[in-house]
Amino acid sequence: MAISLSVVVLLAIVLVVMIRSGSIKTGPAIVAALFGFFVASTDMAPSINRFLNSISETISQINL
Repeated sequence: MAISLSVVVLLAIVLVVMIRSGSIKTGPAIVAALFGFFVASTDMAPSINRFLNSISETISQINL
């Protein structure tokens, strides 16, 4: 839960920065956000969640 919440906050910050810098307009940003919202309600959501969890676990196991 904490990882998904922090990812949402990070992506929201990136989206706001991209809108303010002019690299993405408000319309496409809204479409992208709605796309993500609707993908989350499909049968693909658990697979995407498992994929992101495996990536975060892999990153956390990296020893520098």
